[in-house]
Amino acid sequence: MNRLGTSIKIERLDAIPLRIPFSHGAAAASSGGQPWTALEMLLVRVETKDGLIGWGEAFSYSCLKPVQAAIEEMVAPLVVGRELTDIAAFMGELQRTLHLFGRYGITLFALSGLDIALWDLAAKAAGTPLYRYLDKDADGTDLRGYASLYRYGDAEQVAAKCRQVLDQGYCAIKLHEITETEVRAARHQIGGDVALTVDTNCPWTPAEAREMALRFKPYDLLWLEEPIFPPEDFAALSALQKDVGIPLAAGENACTAYQFREMITANAVTYVQPSVTKVGGITEFLKVASQVADNGLNLMAHSPYFGPGWMATLHLLAALPASGWAERLFVDVEASLYGDFIDAADGRFRVPQQPGLGLEPDPDVIKTYRA
Repeated sequence: MNRLGTSIKIERLDAIPLRIPFSHGAAAASSGGQPWTALEMLLVRVETKDGLIGWGEAFSYSCLKPVQAAIEEMVAPLVVGRELTDIAAFMGELQRTLHLFGRYGITLFALSGLDIALWDLAAKAAGTPLYRYLDKDADGTDLRGYASLYRYGDAEQVAAKCRQVLDQGYCAIKLHEITETEVRAARHQIGGDVALTVDTNCPWTPAEAREMALRFKPYDLLWLEEPIFPPEDFAALSALQKDVGIPLAAGENACTAYQFREMITANAVTYVQPSVTKVGGITEFLKVASQVADNGLNLMAHSPYFGPGWMATLHLLAALPASGWAERLFVDVEASLYGDFIDAADGRFRVPQQPGLGLEPDPDVIKTYRA
């Protein structure tokens, strides 16, 4: 459902930067080549002429200021004062208008935040939770989740974290390790009944990836994620998957349904991983999900988020058939915008039942952690 039951006139658009400290148990953390000690979250707040407020989130880990500038300087002038009745058509217009600044990366991160906020508004205007606005027959039951661990580079730490994950009831674990020692330690710790995946974050050439995939193969990976640089070398991913016989996963670095179509056409992956705060928001995520279903692949959303991007992912997974599991970045955050809705209970996550995304971000957390 892209067309709205009523028109929405956008009166105001604000980009709100937050930095919420977190801990993960490793000696040092980095993201984008920089120290990473706080979740950098860029909230997108859209207010209508009628006073309705929608919330979105634009990907901004280690790129907070550039994404904020894109929203304030590039997106807001095109949006404030506009009246719309069709979200997908409006977002398509914005993509065309801004294509000179890049079809991927910062520009699409900014548009993703806006798009999520517009869908929040649409479902609120309809008086229904977003998952049911997307599919009136969706039941909104709790979602299975998996724990996504930080990269530790230490077998003992990996084993200890895996024990914590199992104690919290998760039935699947993702590592971010790049050596066999840590992967072996994880498998020995969790046994053979717990699903194990490995995300390597694009470190290797095709030849190096083949060598490492064969080393990992004895540990029965459900998938191997992004083993090759550049991540858009879909031909190399396809050749690797066929050669080593391990299912591959990718998509967190892809934007727009067009790039996912290229990935799927190349037979590059078995698990397709759109990220709602990067891909172009809910509008593009839904297009990707349709492509995944049409090609008999597996949808597995990328969702290491704690703001509206997390909430949007829960609703999307609740609304889409065979939508896979919710990815929970396994870190301890100093504060939560949504209370315990970011936490699993026996490895499962609740889907909010109120209109729109279901919960409003905590204003005290916004005030305290505003960057």
